[in-house]
Amino acid sequence: MQRNYESALRLLETRRRNGRPAAVIASSGGSRENNYHPRGLPSLHGMKEWLGILGYTERDINGLNIVHITGTKGKGSTCAFTRCLLRAHGLRTGFPRRIGLYTSPHLRCIRERIQIDDQPITEDLFTKYFFEVWERLFLDGQPNIQPAGQPRFLQLLALTAFHTFLSEKVEAAIFETHHGGEYDATNVIERPVVSGVTSLGLDHVAQLGPTVEDIAWHKAGIFKTGSPAFSVQQEQGPRDVMKKRAEEKGTTLDFVPVNNNLLPNDVEVLGVPVQRINFSLAIELSRILLQAKAPGNMLTNGDISCGVERFSWPGRFEIITEATTTWLVDGAHNELSVGQAAEWYANVTRNCPVG
Repeated sequence: MQRNYESALRLLETRRRNGRPAAVIASSGGSRENNYHPRGLPSLHGMKEWLGILGYTERDINGLNIVHITGTKGKGSTCAFTRCLLRAHGLRTGFPRRIGLYTSPHLRCIRERIQIDDQPITEDLFTKYFFEVWERLFLDGQPNIQPAGQPRFLQLLALTAFHTFLSEKVEAAIFETHHGGEYDATNVIERPVVSGVTSLGLDHVAQLGPTVEDIAWHKAGIFKTGSPAFSVQQEQGPRDVMKKRAEEKGTTLDFVPVNNNLLPNDVEVLGVPVQRINFSLAIELSRILLQAKAPGNMLTNGDISCGVERFSWPGRFEIITEATTTWLVDGAHNELSVGQAAEWYANVTRNCPVG
């Protein structure tokens, strides 16, 4: 097979499975919010071993200065807001000079999942780093990885992202979980600088459990000892579960209110109430990272304004105008998202014609 972009995509597709197996209820033991466990091997299984085969240690991963983000709704937007804020600060001060962003799913091309400095990595870079991972794990490393098996589609993408960011020497990286948290492949991150949880709701219930408390337990699995955690405001049930998990994991958890100093509602990107929530969380996550890794450098109002201006997240409350036609685009995929998208659509069309 030729070592080109098209071949990389074909190989990656061979690692996709038909669907996630449903979780099973534990037969005994565990608290109520911890009774749902993955069937088969969790996505986290093997990640540490595969990173080791690629030559990376826990210290290498921690050196990426990671912001780890989970939740049900708004993960991608919060990741993008955080990236824009850190980028604005970096352009002004020199830190962070390069910023990696790993998210899923993608809208137009797979490379949107692995971005550096506001842009998906190029086809050449994706091809280079994908094949370096593939050849080490599936060819040269074959005898060494039998105990862990071979990475599946999302695991392979996450490994490629880690390899890309380390090879390209990014100074900060933002990682969005695939789904869940406790057993997610990205939870191989042992020491994020800070963790964040966006709005919680019912999604992936077959794997995470039938209640929002079950889901909160899984999402809070990304909390790590010594790494502060932040969440948007949550309902009392999941809030209590998350607070308990933070205590168990030896970290602090703060619930972030909407920042009253944000720009006016007529700024398009902040005209959607939920985006003001996501942006408020992103401000706190960015502030903590800078406080920890660039002492003396603070996120300024200018950085915040610049971050809003730079924000772009296709398919999330996106307005596209073409000649006489206006398109409203949002990738809502669960009950919570659909409700927010419908409210946004109603508000926009109330003020302008849409065709």
